Amino acid sequence: MGKLLIIVGIVSILAGLLIMYVPKIPFLGKLPGDISIERENFKFYFPLATSILISIVLSLLLYFYNKLKN
Repeated sequence: MGKLLIIVGIVSILAGLLIMYVPKIPFLGKLPGDISIERENFKFYFPLATSILISIVLSLLLYFYNKLKN
């Protein structure tokens, strides 16, 4: 139970840091594959390319972490 609380705490801290510093990264959210539709009374934004990029980076990090762990 103690290890789980520590992991949850670390994940919470990392999520907070991401929320604080991600808006300062200039290319994130403005990649060519991101969908953005703006009309008079309507605004739709779907960061498709950004989501794929983040997924690939996290998958690689977890892959290398598991390789080093074993």
